[in-house]
Amino acid sequence: MSRNEELFAEAQRVMPGGVSSPVRAYGSVGGTPPTIVSGRGARVHDADDREYVDMVSAWGAQILGHADPRVVSAIQERAALGTVFGAPAIEETRLAERILSALPGAERVRFVSTGTEACMSALRLARGVTGRDLVVKFAGNYHGHSDALLSSAGSGALTLGTPDSPGVPASWAACTLTATYNDLDGVRALFDRYDGEIAAVIVEPVVGNMGCIPPDAGFLAGLREITSASGALLVIDEVMTGFRVASGGAQVRFGVQPDLTCLAKVIGGGMPVGAYVGPAAIMDQVAPAGPVYQAGTLSGNPISMAAGIATLDALVEDGVYEGLERTGAAVEQLLVASAAAADVPVRVQRVGSMLTVFFTDPEQPLRSLEDVKATRTDLFPIWHRALLAEGVHWPPSAYEAAFLTAAHGASELDVLARAATLAFHAVASSTSG
Repeated sequence: MSRNEELFAEAQRVMPGGVSSPVRAYGSVGGTPPTIVSGRGARVHDADDREYVDMVSAWGAQILGHADPRVVSAIQERAALGTVFGAPAIEETRLAERILSALPGAERVRFVSTGTEACMSALRLARGVTGRDLVVKFAGNYHGHSDALLSSAGSGALTLGTPDSPGVPASWAACTLTATYNDLDGVRALFDRYDGEIAAVIVEPVVGNMGCIPPDAGFLAGLREITSASGALLVIDEVMTGFRVASGGAQVRFGVQPDLTCLAKVIGGGMPVGAYVGPAAIMDQVAPAGPVYQAGTLSGNPISMAAGIATLDALVEDGVYEGLERTGAAVEQLLVASAAAADVPVRVQRVGSMLTVFFTDPEQPLRSLEDVKATRTDLFPIWHRALLAEGVHWPPSAYEAAFLTAAHGASELDVLARAATLAFHAVASSTSG
């Protein structure tokens, strides 16, 4: 038995499924998940001392790469002074200043500890500000595991085959209306039916939890128009895309200004963090400035704040986002070429440094959850296992996006090209005859 197998068996005795988050259990791809013990740059090592090119990148959080010296130094220096105090910290203000300077129209930040908290708190605020109860979300968009938002879930629940979670009261789920992503007519129909009752629309501007699904031209602008006309708030969930697809996130890349933005991942530099952001007129309704309550002992943790400051400062260096775009384009091209060489039809969808390989007609864009469900997800486990055997750590779900870092370079792309070629040939062999 390998060390990875031993450790996973030990974990299963003390944790549900042996993991702290479902997709890590490899339930949809089979085999034993590698226990990662270290990482540097774009590579990680497991308990069996195997090295992998990492395409998970902590689900997008590690935009600079693992153990970036600037981030490590910031964490060490802050930790040496104490870890958490439950009191104001200088770092909170400094990170808030950096975030606000990048997001047009944003004037206030409230820090929390996770993306789930950020989304549920932003929607509570939207309900408090508007005095309305209903929220519109999109099938396949994932905004954390708070009860009301699991009425139609994303990658984790889809992978497990339980898109509606037990334990969610029907009365809570009834406050969430589900629309089809990239379908403005459907959104308009909901607003017509529930005129004056909808508090907010929440959306992933680029979906990452049913694979990488970009917005149609005009889709985000259309949501902005619909919500503004009805007195509802537009909440953009940039937990994945914030400071990843552009310095100010997807809202800057696609030119739309939301009422509230939810952030996490990149802004914590790999440490636990979340935030919701917006103009003063809305955000000053949050306690203690206003009546909408939200609190947390670890919110604004100074270590997370210090890691976030170091990360955002590094990202303002010339050429970081341009480099990520170039690397993303190169990876997209090599995946398409590798699949074509094996005569395996795939479509690679990418926005910046996040991308997904779908086993489907390469000429047919995927725009919604129904499109994704129609792809050959049965082929993904074969591809994934072959990649892992060849030293590539790819997200273990057909419904997840892969993420690049600033540390991915020519040597990593060489490994990926070789592994992808072998993996696509393995898929071709499985379908022949």
